[in-house]
Amino acid sequence: MSTTKLTSREFNQDTGRAKQAARNGPVIITDRGVPANVLLSYRDYQRLTVKGVSLMDALAMPAAQARIGFDPPRLDGVLQVPWDRP
Repeated sequence: MSTTKLTSREFNQDTGRAKQAARNGPVIITDRGVPANVLLSYRDYQRLTVKGVSLMDALAMPAAQARIGFDPPRLDGVLQVPWDRP
């Protein structure tokens, strides 16, 4: 999944390109160099607006993985917690 960045002018001149890019990830549309809008596929939009999306589901979204770089280490063996309570 990749993020595409287009200027407002590029977006206005070639909306087909923007729509095609949105199939592969979010499209950031800038206004004078400042991010102003984001174009998403309807599927990605639904994922973001569904109530009860778990953190696990949100992190599983390809766009989030690219942006956050979430890759936790694997645990080998059993996690042991020392209990110092009397």
